[in-house]
Amino acid sequence: MLDELIRDVSSQSPDGARTETTDELTGYHWKTLWASMTGYAMDGLDLMVISYVLGLVMKSLHLTSAEAGGVATITLIGAVLGGYTFGILADLYGRVKTFSLSILIFAIFTGLTAAATNLFWLDATRFIAGIGLGGEFGIGMTLVSESWPRKYRSRATSIVALGFQLGMIIALLCSMFLVPRFGWQSAFLVGALPALFAWWSRRHLEEPPLWQQQAKVNTHAGFPLRELFHSRRATGTTLGLTVMTSVQNFGFYGIMIWLPTMLAKQLHFPFNKSLTWTLVTILGMMVGIVVFGQLADRWGRRPTYLVFQLGSAVIIWIFFHEANPTLLLFLGFFLGFLVDGMMGGYGAILAEHYSTHSRSTAENFIFNTGRAVGGFGPFVIGALAMTHSLSWAMGLLSAIYLVAALALLFLVPETKGKALA
Repeated sequence: MLDELIRDVSSQSPDGARTETTDELTGYHWKTLWASMTGYAMDGLDLMVISYVLGLVMKSLHLTSAEAGGVATITLIGAVLGGYTFGILADLYGRVKTFSLSILIFAIFTGLTAAATNLFWLDATRFIAGIGLGGEFGIGMTLVSESWPRKYRSRATSIVALGFQLGMIIALLCSMFLVPRFGWQSAFLVGALPALFAWWSRRHLEEPPLWQQQAKVNTHAGFPLRELFHSRRATGTTLGLTVMTSVQNFGFYGIMIWLPTMLAKQLHFPFNKSLTWTLVTILGMMVGIVVFGQLADRWGRRPTYLVFQLGSAVIIWIFFHEANPTLLLFLGFFLGFLVDGMMGGYGAILAEHYSTHSRSTAENFIFNTGRAVGGFGPFVIGALAMTHSLSWAMGLLSAIYLVAALALLFLVPETKGKALA
């Protein structure tokens, strides 16, 4: 009886259009998509802004290299804690209001970073900004997954994932045109603009009908995090998805942080050629994300992930054993395509394994645990590079994608076309 009631309500969007059981798209669908995509763009913007302006911040605030490195680390710690916290809050109190609050916190404290005059205030503002940043991925993906028809679910979440790359491009443009003219502070002031967007999203979006219904009928449900481990099968699925997101983040952070250094030091790439490589790789990422979303809705989640995971293992091994600059540029596109293309599917595959009561918790807990593990990627590669070449150390990344493929095969069931409950 309860399942029938939830399915009936979930087939209606807040403006009366059917969502879960038909393929019709309405204005509400697009609002959730653009809101979530813009929120995730702030993640990419924040990551790349720090990497682009860190040298200027060190000089301005007289920081040591260790202190400067700690700024990025403390932001990551804040993001992981914020992800856990806001994921649970979104399941208990609503996706839209929690989503808006997380972006607002990020925007305010990113803007305040521009006013930091010493290490303490820099760390404090970055930590709190990270708390807000950590919440938006899982909540935005949940909002889109619960709103869009199941036929388009992976494609929709892949568009959300594109936001990260758009944020990286915005950060790059800021570093090229604003920072030289107005200083490093200008890049953080740009990050404060989402405050206006947070106000708009809260004003113009309603909660997904799935969440509205479960809030009415499931008032005595337990703590959301418990559902991720309530049975042996659920625990295995949660473990498998956590391994996949950990590999995703480990590989991404390791490659994006160290590759420009490898190109400059070992292959003697000038700055403009390294910048060209970065742009080509980001373009490959964006194309890969879109293609992944299309394939996952047509082939299924498991076959698409398996192709991209095995492809990533191969392309990484080839790329980091190549020294020809022209060929590296060509391979860089496919490196981005395969390694980051898988981001197009996490929103959907995570949403489909958990109920509405714990969906946002699962999205944020699993992905941010992967983010925490991935944060060690640059450290591990740097440590290995002390006794071997940097290209050798990065070439070893190919092995971790085989681990992700095994986790997928043995622990994560197929969920293509699954109705959310």
